[in-house]
Amino acid sequence: MNNICGDELRGHLETMVLSVLERGEAHGYEILQRLESAGCGALKLKEGTLYPALYRLEEAGLVKGVWESGAESRRGPRRRNYRLTAAGKRELARRRESWRNFVAVIGRIVEA
Repeated sequence: MNNICGDELRGHLETMVLSVLERGEAHGYEILQRLESAGCGALKLKEGTLYPALYRLEEAGLVKGVWESGAESRRGPRRRNYRLTAAGKRELARRRESWRNFVAVIGRIVEA
């Protein structure tokens, strides 16, 4: 399987982030791991790509980020955990429907 990165992800990253957050709250690195795991190793993302997407989603009210409490008891930097909001759940449903339509139309054209 070929790696997927860069331009091929443009326009889809935010939807993929919403989708992995549907499974539960996560911090940035964990979101990257979930995406890469779901992509069976073919999806290559950089933190510099993920965090701007998280900030856009948070600004739009689709995810909520909260600084981890009790971080003093663990080593390493404090982490920001993200969760899907009610608006994010509705937007994910809308984007999934749009994706299904996109795949059906483009699939008919490419496979013709």
